Amino acid sequence: MFNPWRRLRELDHVELRWVVVPGVLGATDGVRSIQLHPHQSQAQRRSTLAHELAHLELRHGPGCTEREEREAGALAARWLVSLDDLVDAARWARSWGELADELWVDVETVRIRLATLADSEREELLRARGEEGLP
Repeated sequence: MFNPWRRLRELDHVELRWVVVPGVLGATDGVRSIQLHPHQSQAQRRSTLAHELAHLELRHGPGCTEREEREAGALAARWLVSLDDLVDAARWARSWGELADELWVDVETVRIRLATLADSEREELLRARGEEGLP
């Protein structure tokens, strides 16, 4: 399982700061700093930190484009939600919230992961889930 806190620790040059900015859960300068809003659940913090780490990995600077935001979201979702875990959780989860809780991420990360599945991943998930569809 991907651990964004462990990944952050490996990046000695990146400083994490807890900052309250209304309407902003996380931000990065793209090089040395990540800011997280402290009033998030643990699953939200995990998801937000992974998203900001994805921006660093993809070498996105501040003021990202919508395309860069989508790229970072897709990479973070892939890191956080393995296909095996998604398939297992989708077998029984009956809502977006249940699915996100089981995967220890926020609902947005689940939605992004599902939206960016490769065709082969989508087929595997649909086979496991059967005719019921997704939450």
